[in-house]
Amino acid sequence: MIVHPELRRAARRARRPLLGATLLQGALTLTYLAQAALLALALAGLARQDTGALPWLITAVLAVVAARAGLTLWQRRTATRAGARVRIALRDDLLAQLGRLGPAHLTTARAGAVRTTLVDGVEGVDAYVSRYLPQLLVTLVVPPLILAALAVVDPRAFLGLVPALLLALAGPRAWDRLLAARGKEHWDTYEGLGADYLEALQGMPALRAAGAVGRTRARLEERSAALHRATVAKLRASLVDTGITDLAIQGGTAAAALLACWSAVTGATTATGTYLVLLLASECFRPVRDLAREWHAGYLGASAADGLAALRTARPAVPDSGTAPADWQTPPELRFHDVRFTYDGAAGPALDGVSFTARAGRTTAIVGPSGAGKTTLLALLLRHHDPQDGRITLDGLPTTAHSLDSLRRGIAVVSQETCLFHATVADNLRLARPGATDDDLVRAARVAGIHDEITALPDGYATLLGERGATLSGGQRQRLALARALLADAPVLVLDEATSSVDERHEADIVRELATAARGRTVLVVAHRLAAVRYADRIVVLDGGRVDAVGDHSALIAAGGVYTRLVEAGHAHRGELAA
Repeated sequence: MIVHPELRRAARRARRPLLGATLLQGALTLTYLAQAALLALALAGLARQDTGALPWLITAVLAVVAARAGLTLWQRRTATRAGARVRIALRDDLLAQLGRLGPAHLTTARAGAVRTTLVDGVEGVDAYVSRYLPQLLVTLVVPPLILAALAVVDPRAFLGLVPALLLALAGPRAWDRLLAARGKEHWDTYEGLGADYLEALQGMPALRAAGAVGRTRARLEERSAALHRATVAKLRASLVDTGITDLAIQGGTAAAALLACWSAVTGATTATGTYLVLLLASECFRPVRDLAREWHAGYLGASAADGLAALRTARPAVPDSGTAPADWQTPPELRFHDVRFTYDGAAGPALDGVSFTARAGRTTAIVGPSGAGKTTLLALLLRHHDPQDGRITLDGLPTTAHSLDSLRRGIAVVSQETCLFHATVADNLRLARPGATDDDLVRAARVAGIHDEITALPDGYATLLGERGATLSGGQRQRLALARALLADAPVLVLDEATSSVDERHEADIVRELATAARGRTVLVVAHRLAAVRYADRIVVLDGGRVDAVGDHSALIAAGGVYTRLVEAGHAHRGELAA
């Protein structure tokens, strides 16, 4: 009966409704005790052939039954409200924690496993907290009170009930360790299967293209069989627990009945006392039976507690200790000062002494071959990681001086992997600025080169997009994400391969529009295709984690080197495509 600390913490989020649900559960139990007392008086009257009070006693029993029906409805509503409060608060906490952990956490945690924890794990905690915990408190309080009453009415029956009740409550505890192990095994398997299914659904086009659907199906069937085995193993251990409880309940009730009959035969108790012992013996075990039922309802929550605790207490890749607001009134100057960073387990540094300045209100492009360190550079800017040496400053203040939330609000990012939601075009755009007017949406969409295509959709800006923007082409998704970033009106705009899915004919037009619209922002453009960077005010060339050259397009072409080779490779690639 030891409650996991994570579940106790969740319960504290709904103290008042949980207290109400517990008191109402106790009141329900009292109605059963009142019913037992009234029935004992009625049966004793019948045994004595004294039926004068019988109509009143029957009326009182019916009133108790009616009151119990009302209390049951009230208790369930209160428990549901408490569970909903716990569920909402827990999900809010976990989503906020995922935001603090950032993308670095999801590189090691599978998205499907996180989804299972946030959905199924939290639902299980709801049942555990709103149903099991109130019943646990009632079970710890009511049976001892009934035993105290029976000790006064019939000490012999009391002596018969005590061992049975102790066995019903303490006997299953011998299996707690095994149940915990089986529950963890079941949850881990369930979580893994959920992650596998989500991964297979998201990657179905790639699986079909590789002819791997059959192999994936076989692997999922194997994982499903493993979940079945883990479920059966958990049920076996749980059935032993239930068997011990049922044995104690049945044995205790039978022992109390025999001892009550013995007392009646020997004249040690009155007829009323005998009937009261017989009825209260059953009521003494009712909370124990209900507790076993609610335990099974909340078992998933108990199994998920470790996973919830692990997610809640996971440490971010970077500390969020900054306090300075990133509320620049003018576009900030961005500087990298001798920045060095090496990934765990990597053979060499991803960035090795990178230094350059992105001037305030200007567009700075970053180019280089694959593996040059461009992605790492942006990850450090957004503080998904912190450099091991050197520092990054915005208007002279280190990025570490800002809170993570403030820093990331001041930097709008459009990446190659766009994220659109199952909502209308307008709703997706307004994620960046909820109060944006229709004119604001149109203005941003025009700059991003997507307005005409939006108006061509069946409902224009009110068109509902498929999940992850599946109803749009890759280029349309990128341009819509670009419009959303422009709408955010952040002082720093980062374009990470933001036009990679756009054909080069439209790309040059979009880049020119951006160059005009981005005035008043510090823009950082990362791209492989040089059409997206040739109009930048400055171009920083990375190679092997170092800065190879800095200048504008003409100067870099004249100097030769890595940039010239990239330009020549781009021309050769376009020639191959044309051929």
